[in-house]
Amino acid sequence: MAPKPISSPVPDAWYPTLAVLMLSVGLMVTAYFFVYETTSSKRNRCLAKEIATGAIASVFLGFGSLFLLLSTGVYV
Repeated sequence: MAPKPISSPVPDAWYPTLAVLMLSVGLMVTAYFFVYETTSSKRNRCLAKEIATGAIASVFLGFGSLFLLLSTGVYV
């Protein structure tokens, strides 16, 4: 029984679209985070909201960067 080759769960044609979409969402969440940090006072800030917003931005920017590299031919 021959082993099956490893293939991506996402079609190669979707890489550029996913890169643009995820990087756009990540940058918007990052912009919201910066606006939240600069407009709220120290007493009104919520640590859970900051961590959640930062984590969401990080995930979207991370996967967006991954798909950007994959769409340009840098296979990581």
